Amino acid sequence: MMAEQNSEERLIKVSRLGHVAIRVHDVNRAKIFYMGLGMKLIWDAPDWCYLESGPGNDGLALLGPGYKAAGPHFAFHFTDKREIEQLHAQLLATGVQVGALHDHRDGTSSFYLRDPEGNWLEMLYHPQEGIPSNQ
Repeated sequence: MMAEQNSEERLIKVSRLGHVAIRVHDVNRAKIFYMGLGMKLIWDAPDWCYLESGPGNDGLALLGPGYKAAGPHFAFHFTDKREIEQLHAQLLATGVQVGALHDHRDGTSSFYLRDPEGNWLEMLYHPQEGIPSNQ
């Protein structure tokens, strides 16, 4: 599979683990807790929210019980949208099952896949200027 590729066909390399998404029972309670630890609320919706912290804007997505667009996962961030488009095509060409590449309402784009152990991960285009806040 991917290990069998020759050196001329190397996949685009990930460079930043950008966020982790966890399932929570009460989005508001979890949001208040993490904001109390110094995280900044970036996106707030009834069934999920997104917070960031630190100089690298490390992210945490809190997914409520009713949130169905994604489950718990971690995400690698890219600042060039062409990189995730190329990576998506490269993974498909090597036989890796990947989800569709889609644009999000916050200006990001991504696709999901599972690693060989069954863990969900996301490859996400994250604009250099950051995710626009809905706050």
